[in-house]
Amino acid sequence: MKLSELLQNAVYTGSVADCDITDIVYDSRKALADTVFCALCGAAADGHNYVKNAYDKGCRVFAVEHEVELPDDAQQLIFADTRAALARLSCNFFGDPAKELAVVGITGTKGKTTVTNMLRSVFDGCGVKSGVIGTIGAFWGDRFEPTVNTTPESYETQRLLRTMADDGCKAVFIEVSSLGLKQHRSDCIDFDTAVFTNLSPDHIGGTEHESFEEYAYWKKQLFKQCKKAVLNADDAFCAEFRNEIQCPVVTFSAEGASDFAASDLRFIREGKLGMEFTLTHNGENDLCRVGMPGVFSVYNALTAAAVADGLGIDKQTVFTALKDARVKGRMEPVEIPADFDVLIDYAHNGLSFKSVIETVKAYNPSGLIALYGCVGGRAQVRRKEMASISGALCDLTIVSTDDPQFEDPAEIAKEVASYIEEIGGRYEIVIDRAEAIRYALQHAQNGNIILLLGKGHEEFMKVKGESIPFSERKVVEDYYKTL
Repeated sequence: MKLSELLQNAVYTGSVADCDITDIVYDSRKALADTVFCALCGAAADGHNYVKNAYDKGCRVFAVEHEVELPDDAQQLIFADTRAALARLSCNFFGDPAKELAVVGITGTKGKTTVTNMLRSVFDGCGVKSGVIGTIGAFWGDRFEPTVNTTPESYETQRLLRTMADDGCKAVFIEVSSLGLKQHRSDCIDFDTAVFTNLSPDHIGGTEHESFEEYAYWKKQLFKQCKKAVLNADDAFCAEFRNEIQCPVVTFSAEGASDFAASDLRFIREGKLGMEFTLTHNGENDLCRVGMPGVFSVYNALTAAAVADGLGIDKQTVFTALKDARVKGRMEPVEIPADFDVLIDYAHNGLSFKSVIETVKAYNPSGLIALYGCVGGRAQVRRKEMASISGALCDLTIVSTDDPQFEDPAEIAKEVASYIEEIGGRYEIVIDRAEAIRYALQHAQNGNIILLLGKGHEEFMKVKGESIPFSERKVVEDYYKTL
């Protein structure tokens, strides 16, 4: 691609001598001749300090926010914000792939991962090949790529969109975080639909957001780059969002009237945990069942129905797909030959623990067993919150290991157990997580529910700087193979 083509619709100062460009980089170690180096300003490092490294590797075109000291043969293109510049250049470089896809952006404090993956499950089930970009990686077809951030850097997002479009995807669902919006990672994407799940204080302080108001402000920016919006009418901030949205709005609710309304919610435990409800839309009432537990699964199903309807998918096809919807590591059931249930969930703090545990208690299990560990190097307050909740709400807590890194997992477990003991909760310590899972399976009774918490979609254990392969699902499946 010619540099002049790469710079289309970009606003910058500096003269351009046209040349061939083979790639855009923002890591100086990846710089080569015929690449553009984009100097990003981050919380920990300033890319302007590495332009000389990129020059020494042969790079001669630089996107910067201010002029830097370089030899005269370097082209310095000065942008107001190099993160915004990276988004524009990446969009141009990959041929604006969003125009070839129905791109849906999901934002909110909670639920982004579950909603994006449920949407993919529904659309794939409807025969519409789709992809996901988010917290647990990028998925499409049988392909997977890990992602570093919930919303990857704009270059990575545009590259993934191009790859998905070329591989035949028709729709892509992206988790759009507040930081992703603030750092221009989702710029230059023409979203077909933007979804608002909910809003509560999060990511405030440090290098993230200065205040809740700023956090909310960036969430709202997504709705300035979409054709239509889908909003949770039951969230306290829905009206505030809606007042600032200029495009058509569709709402969903499980508490009252809306475009997609759920009523008569029922907790179903027939072979697996799920939800059943009446869905009212356009004056028609339909029975809908979703194969995931909890009221929040109803909200996720409403979101999927609203998005699918906007993209022209028949409702009965959606209902069929919802019955078998699964999200890896989010209230994910493991099918076992026993009369109790095993669920894997990523919950790893007090708030998410309380939500998951209260969700499954609504199914009236004969006993509730929670198995988890606490990550090394984290604040004690989180450990105490998790322990206090599991100790109070569960019949048994099995304290084990979760990414201990450089801490002694036995000492972490001992600390967690002390908090459970303070409130009179019942617990067992089994340090080896695989052995702990087998212990839970051996001791579970008919009608029990076992919650494997904290690892979720992860398939590794971080120990002393290494990532050691570890899959909870495989441990459970292997246990029953040996019986």
